[in-house]
Amino acid sequence: MVANESGHDPLEEDVRVSSLEERLEKAQNRERTKAKQRSRSPDENQQLGMRVLSYLIGGVVVGFGIGWILDRLFGTSPLFLLSFFFLGIGTAFWRIYKISSQPVKDIGTAITDDDD
Repeated sequence: MVANESGHDPLEEDVRVSSLEERLEKAQNRERTKAKQRSRSPDENQQLGMRVLSYLIGGVVVGFGIGWILDRLFGTSPLFLLSFFFLGIGTAFWRIYKISSQPVKDIGTAITDDDD
């Protein structure tokens, strides 16, 4: 009778433990489902961030490259390099401005709309 001195029925504790195990299993299943959804593909915000980054890097690199090549061809040392460098930066900023000036609900469609 020493085991039952606490006043709890051992059968009642088993019901609580099984209920806890059921809730734990449900929570683990929900977390597994969420983890699968998160790891499937990048979300729209990440895609938009990568697009902005590619405009920044691409504008600078392409402008610098075109300017450097034209300077080598024509022998005008910093003229075309600086001109196309700043033109590339300006183009990148213009594209980013166009993305950021769209309404929030339309930004997701701006990712695939690249014909402007």
